[in-house]
Amino acid sequence: MTSVDKLWYTRCPVPTASGLAHHQGWLAEEFRAAGLEIGILQDAEPELAERHFDHRLLGLFREGGNVPALAARSAGAPTRLIGLTWIEEWQSILVRADSGITNAAGLAGARVALPGWAETRGKSFPRAMALHGFKGALSQGGLTLDDVTFVEVAAQVRPSVGRDAGARAFAWPGIAELARGEVDAVYAKGARAAEQAAEIGAVVAVDLDAHPDVRTRVNNGTPRPITVHERLLDERPDLVVGFLVQTLRAAEWARGDLARVREILAAETRSGADAVATAYRGDFHRSLHPDLSEHRLDLLRVQKDFLLVHGFLDADVDVAAWAAHEPLAEAHRRLAAWADLAGAVAR
Repeated sequence: MTSVDKLWYTRCPVPTASGLAHHQGWLAEEFRAAGLEIGILQDAEPELAERHFDHRLLGLFREGGNVPALAARSAGAPTRLIGLTWIEEWQSILVRADSGITNAAGLAGARVALPGWAETRGKSFPRAMALHGFKGALSQGGLTLDDVTFVEVAAQVRPSVGRDAGARAFAWPGIAELARGEVDAVYAKGARAAEQAAEIGAVVAVDLDAHPDVRTRVNNGTPRPITVHERLLDERPDLVVGFLVQTLRAAEWARGDLARVREILAAETRSGADAVATAYRGDFHRSLHPDLSEHRLDLLRVQKDFLLVHGFLDADVDVAAWAAHEPLAEAHRRLAAWADLAGAVAR
């Protein structure tokens, strides 16, 4: 047995199957059966909410951006990777309507917004997102990061997790500077950014989601890791499997109820229905399932290599050694056994 007496869960304000499982009450139900309570870091005091970034909390399950997760692992955090998701979420390069920039090639010579460094590498994810987003966009026009001029802009300074986060007041880095004409282009993603872009009349110059090569949009949330403390996995693998079972269950449920998924997303992102529809398009609700396929691990390596080159990691990360495949495989086996049992009962 482990000494953990309470479990914790944290996620980013984006579509996640684990977030849906939480909203449905399935995570609490799963762990209640094991005699454990699960707390939510989004509701915690700031000191505890910090663990979203460094993962130094024994009972924590985290589904969130890969920049903090990789930065924590590279700094020695004892975590294991138990799943990866890939959700298209409106990654775009925004410009003013009168800019004359209508495609990736038009970004040549542009002044682009680059959020400043935060107090830690993990918290500097807005900077990492902008850099990699522009790299992917520029590559579509045969350009590189050397073909634009970076203008440092203020990054979000309020906490992004915890009860003091104030997500409604969140201002996407660079949006204000774009409106004032201080920069020509901004990388943005997600529903809140879509809402703020509409507010200032910004338009999309490059829709990263539209490109057929997924590598052009590898970024903080693509792919998105699910991580746990390695001691929790070693001592209570049943809890880790239970978490994944409910996550997979929620992913299956989401396939058949897009309207309810969008309602939950509006609450998660603190955005309106129009912004949610803009940011999360097509059949995104049919592909929320985590996996640890070699394809997704390779995409995570692309991100890891980029972060290492640009100074966001203390040291290299061995992605293959980080990944723990057995919990997800066991979760699939358990769900298959349940399905077989239900089929037998129905017959």
